[in-house]
Amino acid sequence: MGEITRMDLSNNHFSGELPCDFLIVCFSLELLNLSNNNFNGQIFPQYMNMPQLMFIYLNNNNFSGKIGKGLQNFTSLWVLDISNNKVSGQVPNWIGNFSNLEFLLMSKNLLEGNIPVQLSKLSFLTVLDVSENKLTGPITSSFNFSSIQELFMQKNAFTGPIPKSLFRSPKLLMLNLRDNQFSGSIPNLIIKHSSLRVLLLGGNHLQGPIPIQLCQLINLSILDLSHNRLNGSIPSCFIRMIFWIGQKGFSYSYHSFEVNFLTKNRYGSYEGDILNFMTGIDLSNNDLFGDIPSEIGDLQGIKALNLSNNLLSRSIPKSFSKLKNIESLDLSHNKLSGQIPRQLTELTQLAVFNVSYNNLSGLTPNEHQFGAFDESSYIGNSGLCVTLINKSCTSVPTPPLLPSNGEEGDESAIDMVAFYWSFFGSYVTIILGLLVILWINSHWRMLWFYFIGECIDFCFYWLSKYVSC
Repeated sequence: MGEITRMDLSNNHFSGELPCDFLIVCFSLELLNLSNNNFNGQIFPQYMNMPQLMFIYLNNNNFSGKIGKGLQNFTSLWVLDISNNKVSGQVPNWIGNFSNLEFLLMSKNLLEGNIPVQLSKLSFLTVLDVSENKLTGPITSSFNFSSIQELFMQKNAFTGPIPKSLFRSPKLLMLNLRDNQFSGSIPNLIIKHSSLRVLLLGGNHLQGPIPIQLCQLINLSILDLSHNRLNGSIPSCFIRMIFWIGQKGFSYSYHSFEVNFLTKNRYGSYEGDILNFMTGIDLSNNDLFGDIPSEIGDLQGIKALNLSNNLLSRSIPKSFSKLKNIESLDLSHNKLSGQIPRQLTELTQLAVFNVSYNNLSGLTPNEHQFGAFDESSYIGNSGLCVTLINKSCTSVPTPPLLPSNGEEGDESAIDMVAFYWSFFGSYVTIILGLLVILWINSHWRMLWFYFIGECIDFCFYWLSKYVSC
């Protein structure tokens, strides 16, 4: 097979280890796709001479052990995908020698240690995905991210501060550092013309205020800073973030990677071009305080806003009525007071609304879609009158239906007793009258017994028919 250039065995049920002489003479091979099978064993443990190989897809198998040194000779690689296997050990330093590498995908494995600084030499690296491994340690500040467009490092155990160089990358579109152990503050050295569209920093140990420099990310459409230790107030300059790319015709071409974002009380998965139509802010589970900036109401393209589990106070801004595209609004577990603005009933796209466990008061709206929100949306507000669950909304006490004593109560009780006795007497009179008529009139008595006999025959016929079936 010395002349073969492409081999695709993907999406089958092949299993076992790759033979030692597998593709040993395929000197012209450019693409090898073994994805979505049940192969196991080590990945290329021995030397293989395939100098033209540019695309390797080994994802979604059961490969294990360390990454074999046989890969070192594939210096022409553009794409290396070993994601969703059981590969262990550290990320080899010699991967930095693949000068043409653009896609390095190693997610959902058992890789340990830190990211080797040698990867900084990959000047054409566009997508780096090392998510859902056991990687640890800090990310060195000397790491070069200038060429990366999509960086996925979520669900590891990275520590230390977030490198400032990440936010100075002009090409970075998507940054996912969620569910790690990053500490310190959010970097404030952000270039003015950043292309960043998706920023996910939730589930870390970040502290301090939200830097106003984030407002320079004017192309941002999804922002997740939830489950950290951020404090201070919410910057009013968020209005500079457009959050309407999907609605205004702007779009980016993403690769096939999923982004999970909390909306409508569940994590939704957004992938590829669908990301161009999702916009949202999640600042929940922090220590943010102060009032909610009314300027957030000008983010008219936003679809999900979650400010729950903070220390926010004062009233809900009436300007939220301008969020015409919002589908999920969660303000629960704060210290908000005052009434729920009636203007919010203009949000016709709203499917999830939660203001529970605040200090709100007054009547709840019940027009339009607000008529579908149940008690769970308002629970924990002692001064709030929830009209939708038959809670009394007046201070005038309702008199009891039956007084416990007095002449009027006695009269009602006597009337009920008389009703029961009259009903019983009427029933007995009818039965006795029927018996007397049948006793005196023999003709009617014969007709009555004939009718009873016909009923018995009819019932016996149908009973025997169904039993025989």
